[in-house]
Amino acid sequence: MSVKSTESIAANQYKITFDVDHATFEAAINKVYKKSVKNITIPGFRKGKAPRAIVEKMYGKEVFYEDAINEVIPAAYTDAVKDFEKTIVSQPEFDVETIDENGVVLTATFFTKPEAEIADYLGLPVTRENKEATEEEINDELSRVQARNSRMIEITDRAAAMDDIANIDFEGFVDGTAFAGGKAEGHDLKLGSNQFIPGFEEQIVGHSIGDAFDVTVTFPEDYHAEELKGKEAVFKCKLNALKFNELPVLDDDFAKDVSEFDTLDEYKADIKAKINERHAKAADAAVEEQIINALGEKLVCDIPECMFVNETENFVRDYDNRLRMQGLDLATYFKYTGMDLDTLRKNMRPDAERQVKTRLALEKIAELENIVVSDEETEEEYKRLAEAYNMELDKIKEAVAADAIAEDLKVKKAVDLVKEKAVVTEAAPEVSE
Repeated sequence: MSVKSTESIAANQYKITFDVDHATFEAAINKVYKKSVKNITIPGFRKGKAPRAIVEKMYGKEVFYEDAINEVIPAAYTDAVKDFEKTIVSQPEFDVETIDENGVVLTATFFTKPEAEIADYLGLPVTRENKEATEEEINDELSRVQARNSRMIEITDRAAAMDDIANIDFEGFVDGTAFAGGKAEGHDLKLGSNQFIPGFEEQIVGHSIGDAFDVTVTFPEDYHAEELKGKEAVFKCKLNALKFNELPVLDDDFAKDVSEFDTLDEYKADIKAKINERHAKAADAAVEEQIINALGEKLVCDIPECMFVNETENFVRDYDNRLRMQGLDLATYFKYTGMDLDTLRKNMRPDAERQVKTRLALEKIAELENIVVSDEETEEEYKRLAEAYNMELDKIKEAVAADAIAEDLKVKKAVDLVKEKAVVTEAAPEVSE
């Protein structure tokens, strides 16, 4: 193989012309013939026994060319671009220029990573929105813990009331005729949850266990079943049992039961501290978001479409992998959401574009700032990945090239540098009244 020419044909698009010598191409044809001949029948020869020359005479000497070209392209192309200085970011498109007694002349057209320009990336002005935990947030967290530690109490000494859980049998009738989906036995219904038709749950209130009674309601005009819209219905009901979800009292004993603290005040102070920590992390993330957006705006770069397409596909694959970890897959996801692959790609495209631009900007900053990564840092990152993915260190090193690790660390250092040099304005903390 030899490279005959390399030319730039458009922005970040190149075409390499290279050849495959006659001996190499001939060997490929012979290999393809040996694989294909077993399926070829030629009159006068047993199936699979026809000589190559006879097959070519009957079907034309080009009969094996396409498969032979596909056979030689991978190695020939790899050899052709091994000394190419730019980073190729697309799959090549191949064309055959000539096939003759000298071999094959091929072209490969592809896109390369664009040259990026960026300036004024240090000292970016950003605002950090500080927020402190509100009483409402603290009380919401306490309520969630209360709910997790509640207990179900059977009610036997009073009639049904709002917030009770009523176990009922019911059957619905419209104009004296039972309708589909209107019957159930042993159904638990929390009164006041508004799970049923408006007015239904309120009519259970006041009834006692064992009571049989009618509930009369009118279906809403926008009810999903066309034949029931706006119709009056009578439900024959029976109250089988009542339960009540009893919440623990918020006091020092509660704090001792659910935490390592001895008093409710100490527990609430800890909840407040943890909420403030979440707010601080959210504020840090928002600052980084502002920085990333600013870098994208400052980036000057003619980015090939294929880079956005490739990154979008990476996002789709990652999403599919996350679904599979939950026991799902894209097909199931599409079934339940009504979405399709094209819609998912469309939804992910903006984030993919942002990711590509951010990476190009940070790689350029790393270059401009002469950021380097030591072998020790690369080794530490390998160890971190091995621990994170629960894999042997050697397996991680086989899967991920050291150069790729180093490039990722350079980008991380570039992020840290831009964040460190950013001019952060601290907004006054938001507090509840």
